[in-house]
Amino acid sequence: MLYSKTVDKYYVGESHNVEERILKHNEHAYKGSFSKIANDWELCLKLALDTSSDAIYLEKFIKRMKSKVFIEKIISNPDILLDILLKKKK
Repeated sequence: MLYSKTVDKYYVGESHNVEERILKHNEHAYKGSFSKIANDWELCLKLALDTSSDAIYLEKFIKRMKSKVFIEKIISNPDILLDILLKKKK
């Protein structure tokens, strides 16, 4: 998860190389991306997962919530995401 102070917004995504991804977002390398609204994106949460399918599942789950409050709860307690994955696998 990335955060921009200038627009007071979060960006949720998955990547194998987080540092490179942040740099590309700040350089507006992704022309159609939501992240083009700012160039001060900073990492606010990084969660290493076993599979990319788990990462994509959580990314879509968070985006479906459409809630800044939910994102801020996750940032303060990332274990929420692990609980969501556990429930998915049952």
